[in-house]
Amino acid sequence: MKKAITAIIAVVIIALMAMGYADTAAHRAHSGAETEVDPQEIIFEHLGDAYGWEVPFNHSKRIPLPIIVRAQDGSWHAFMSSNLEGGAQYNGFQIAKGGDYNNKVVQILPDGSQYRPLDLSITKNVAGIFIAALLVLIMVFKVRNWYKKNGMKAPRRFTAALELVVDFVYTDTIRPIMGKEAPKYGPYLLTVFFFILTMNLLGLIVIFPGGANLTGNLAVTAVLAVITFLVTNLTGTKHYWKEMFWPDVPTALKCPVPLMQVIELFGIFTKPIALMIRLFANMMGGHMVVIVFMLLIFIFGSMFGTAVGGAMTPLSVALSLFMLLLDVLVSFIQAYVFTILSTMFISMAHVHEHAE
Repeated sequence: MKKAITAIIAVVIIALMAMGYADTAAHRAHSGAETEVDPQEIIFEHLGDAYGWEVPFNHSKRIPLPIIVRAQDGSWHAFMSSNLEGGAQYNGFQIAKGGDYNNKVVQILPDGSQYRPLDLSITKNVAGIFIAALLVLIMVFKVRNWYKKNGMKAPRRFTAALELVVDFVYTDTIRPIMGKEAPKYGPYLLTVFFFILTMNLLGLIVIFPGGANLTGNLAVTAVLAVITFLVTNLTGTKHYWKEMFWPDVPTALKCPVPLMQVIELFGIFTKPIALMIRLFANMMGGHMVVIVFMLLIFIFGSMFGTAVGGAMTPLSVALSLFMLLLDVLVSFIQAYVFTILSTMFISMAHVHEHAE
């Protein structure tokens, strides 16, 4: 009975997520030209960052976020994004529409030109990162507090599920690869796994506090990849760097032309790039497919009439539900892949010279 109830709740949640995507797509489609729908504009507007958190099913309101900017004269200004809604100006600032600074806060100078100030605003993506970090801390301390209070007694419910995931990632992935170095790097790798997983799942939820496309943002995945890059290379052993600049290959391959050294150095930078692109492309692609399936209703409606658009609704919603379910699985897979690749890269930097 409990399994059936859980399954029903899961389906309802997925359906609400799909309805949220449909509602957003409908609003964006109808707010544009009446006879033509621009899928590209709608998709990237939905997946992009924003200065306010859109409220599903009520697109006339947004949850305001703090805007912090440095003007051209060096003065700092802080105010809520609600002051700039609907193209309004506040203290000489405005959210640009079109041009090089589209959807960014700009300062309107006396001559009418736009100046892009130093922007330290708490945007939707920044707030989403804070929320994801807070949720990870709650999960970590939930497991920690259980064992502090109950000793080695087996946890239950959500805590047991967290322990199962931790055990799987650490015992079956990190420890076999890292060996005796696992306790040293396990905390970082587990944090990366849960942080990415939380961001992935939050991105699939349209309703606040979800909806921020964090891992579909190249800047976020780039920072995660750079952290792994720094951990890998700043903690590498002497033999790792020796193999980098004087590998055990025939001399003709490394002197006088440093062919192998160039290849090895090139490999240092391709690893974090692969981490960054893999996570970004998979999560961005999943979001785009869901929105495209929802937009089929309005695309066919604008091309062939309202009747055809209505007939496409069941198929469009069904495909979107399927893709959302698939994205939940992809969220786990991509968090795991990023973690296991980071583990392998760090492990390869801790090689030791073999005895004769």
